[in-house]
Amino acid sequence: MNLGILISGRGSNLEAILAASSEGRLHARPRIVISNRAGAGGLALAARRGVPTAVVAHGDFARREDFDQALVDALRAHDVDTVALAGFDRLVTPQLLDAFPHRVVNVHPALLPAFPGLHAQRQALEYGAKVTGVTIHLVDEQMDHGPILAQAAVPVLDGDTEETLSARILEQEHRLYPLALQMLTRSPLQIEGRRVQGGISSP
Repeated sequence: MNLGILISGRGSNLEAILAASSEGRLHARPRIVISNRAGAGGLALAARRGVPTAVVAHGDFARREDFDQALVDALRAHDVDTVALAGFDRLVTPQLLDAFPHRVVNVHPALLPAFPGLHAQRQALEYGAKVTGVTIHLVDEQMDHGPILAQAAVPVLDGDTEETLSARILEQEHRLYPLALQMLTRSPLQIEGRRVQGGISSP
């Protein structure tokens, strides 16, 4: 699997993916890391591991479709066949999804379909949920929606703040994302509605 990773920030999930690849837990070759923000910390992290990097600034494009086409061009130039969104803060369009059908993956800090969108941890706390978690899913044209590869539950503890809950969820993201990507090295995937047969569900 030739992996392209899209980031916008510090790259903690990126680091987990690159570590899993270098340790042989993820049978993937990271071919390029692309950020839409020049100052993203994950770019330096990738460079230290010898992974090529690029910046494709979304502000340079008038239309989302043109930005996504620039991403597609950069990914294809590095022979990417699978795209991981790892803290990427832009909604993607069919321009990207059609270029990599059923091969664009995202991580969300909740048990989808619960708490989609921004500030999922805050949503869980405000709702009074006792359990939330992490979802790794294939991306479709709806926000935080596509077929689910893996989920892990995270309890909401008495006294949790958005920060403490986020930290525990992030630990599970780092564990689960490489496992979910490893699923994509098997073929073919059997997708049934919003579920992928053989997907991971863990406490």
